[in-house]
Amino acid sequence: MQSSELDRRLQIVRDIARAAGDTVLQFYSAQVEVEWKAPGNPVTAADHAANALILEQLHRHFPGEAVLAEETHDDMSRLGREVVWFVDPLDGTKEFIKRNGEFSIMIGLVESNKPVLGVVMQPAPPSGIKPGALYTGAAGLGAWLSLGGSERPIHVSDLAQPAQMRMIASRSHFDERVDQVRKRLGIHEILRSGSVGLKCGVIATGACELYIHPSSKVSLWDSCAPAAILIAAGGIMTDLNGDALNYTAVDSGHRQGLLASHGRLHEQVIAAIHEVGLKTE
Repeated sequence: MQSSELDRRLQIVRDIARAAGDTVLQFYSAQVEVEWKAPGNPVTAADHAANALILEQLHRHFPGEAVLAEETHDDMSRLGREVVWFVDPLDGTKEFIKRNGEFSIMIGLVESNKPVLGVVMQPAPPSGIKPGALYTGAAGLGAWLSLGGSERPIHVSDLAQPAQMRMIASRSHFDERVDQVRKRLGIHEILRSGSVGLKCGVIATGACELYIHPSSKVSLWDSCAPAAILIAAGGIMTDLNGDALNYTAVDSGHRQGLLASHGRLHEQVIAAIHEVGLKTE
């Protein structure tokens, strides 16, 4: 896809994410009923409303293109397609329910099995500045952070020593197995955040270098937008084995987890993962 076309799409998707953010905020200050798709996997009316808006807008602007969204049944129409959109209308629903601001709207585009465009929108950050962080990126164009009415290009850090790295982890829990990897690498600083997209956004800005997510329940819509932004900022995202993420399989999940980093020490992190025997569960 030509850079000019990617840029055109990026501007459209930025507006769609902002509109979805406004929709989510309509539910944020009210008591929202919580349903459970599975144990530990909540969903709210905000998820469904943002999902419907994003799908309607994507189909309107990009008719005929396949879309896989978390709150919509996977009809497998994406299989065999060169271009596919992946949507998480509310990444971090638990954080939304807690009202701590650490949730996001994520829209990503895959072309030829590679994430090439991503938008991650934070509607209600803890700082109270609204809208919050808007991370965007596209292959060959770069990555940006919009915050407080200004926008700047972002790039991963150039730290070259493992012990200098900063790890970012879930706000609600920290896997003890991941902590073994941290100790093996000699990392001392740990940042906390909800939402995969926001964690990867922090890495993309250079404020952090590593995120390890050893879950076999990671979905394609969890990784696509963050991966596109991180790659555009000079970073990398693979599974825990270091293999490229696959967006073309029938399975809608990444069963070997996610590993996101600033890139320079990615192989050393993978070696540490293998040394401590970290596997997904």
